[in-house]
Amino acid sequence: MRLALAALALLLLTGVWGAEVRLEELPPEARTTLALIKSGGPFPYAQDGRVFSNREKLLPLQSRGYYREYTVRTSGVRDRGARRIVAGGGEYYYSADHYRSFRQIRD
Repeated sequence: MRLALAALALLLLTGVWGAEVRLEELPPEARTTLALIKSGGPFPYAQDGRVFSNREKLLPLQSRGYYREYTVRTSGVRDRGARRIVAGGGEYYYSADHYRSFRQIRD
């Protein structure tokens, strides 16, 4: 029982349950990435559109292949940076910290 409560608390604190962000609250680069996702690309990084496996189990559990990940450009960073949007089933999740936490994007 304690373990189940601890897991629930962890999801509430770090996961997506109850954590939302409105479109206008996103950084401009995230809004650009979301528009690219919705239009089908083209995407600036070869890794964009790859399967996101949800190993962290912070998003609602779905079958493999349900979620795809996309890079949100970060100015001043040489690599892809930490910001991502994960998409699946018409839902979109923003992570500013390389999958440590997610907020569901609300239009």
